[in-house]
Amino acid sequence: MDIYNLTTVTQFILIGLSDLPEVRYPLFVTFVIIYQITLLGNGLILLAIVTEKKLQTPMYYLLANLSLLDIFCPSATVPKMLKNLLTEDHSISFVGCALQLYFLVALAGTEVFLLAVMAYDRYVAICFPLRYSLIMTKVRCVQLLFGTWAAGFLNSFVHTMSTFSLSFCNSNRVNQYYCDIPPVVALSCSSTYIAEMLVLVIGGICGVGAFLITLISYIYIVSTILKIRSAEGKRKAFSTCASHLLVVFLFYGTTIFTYIRPTSSQHSPGRDRLISMLYGVITPMLNPIIYSLRNTEVKGALRKVLHPRICSQRE
Repeated sequence: MDIYNLTTVTQFILIGLSDLPEVRYPLFVTFVIIYQITLLGNGLILLAIVTEKKLQTPMYYLLANLSLLDIFCPSATVPKMLKNLLTEDHSISFVGCALQLYFLVALAGTEVFLLAVMAYDRYVAICFPLRYSLIMTKVRCVQLLFGTWAAGFLNSFVHTMSTFSLSFCNSNRVNQYYCDIPPVVALSCSSTYIAEMLVLVIGGICGVGAFLITLISYIYIVSTILKIRSAEGKRKAFSTCASHLLVVFLFYGTTIFTYIRPTSSQHSPGRDRLISMLYGVITPMLNPIIYSLRNTEVKGALRKVLHPRICSQRE
């Protein structure tokens, strides 16, 4: 290729929703409502944990970080998506695309690691209840949380640098409604071997490793619960991890459905991208709902936050 024919890309065009003009305004209203519910729900969870002393334990510190991630993650993509739904300008600068990809991958990776840490926390609580306070101290909790955030952002830094060190020429149209590694790498006119191998190797090791920690933890948890003789004891033990287990199923279920499922020839690419929104927008909205419905301590704390006078009179 003649070097003088190369065009340096200074911005990208997000075309993820351009082939669905008939549903632009219904989508805008729908995702504004979902985004507001996400911010409100996760904000209430954070407020309940901060104000209720009973919830200031390692388990709920981990939950508070999950709520932070569920606020930050959609905030990396939804505001830009909403703007694109209302305007004809779907462009995003080169730096803006790099930053969006960096934070999106960092936050998603951090959540993968955090779910593994939360599974380990429940494993210690159920399998070693008498030693739980000695193992999961506040210092250990802070160390684990620092490790999850550091690992997520370091992992994203490697992928972002490898992706945006590629040469981009000719097309600058990103086939998605946000900047993600696969659609951006697909635009490169240079070799993408290293970037793709980094995704497979580093992403595979970190992702599979975190998944195995989660899976093995719950295998031991279920095994321990089944050994409990009384039905009431089984119910109490299961109730301590039911909410997290639902969140794990929701996270990995939507991830597999979005990225690993075979592409159907019966659906347009626009419909497939619409499905990917469920992964990035719906899951963060459902997580606080799951915890507020399934966890009695969180429900009690939320009642105090929402109805402080009524709860103080009862006490």
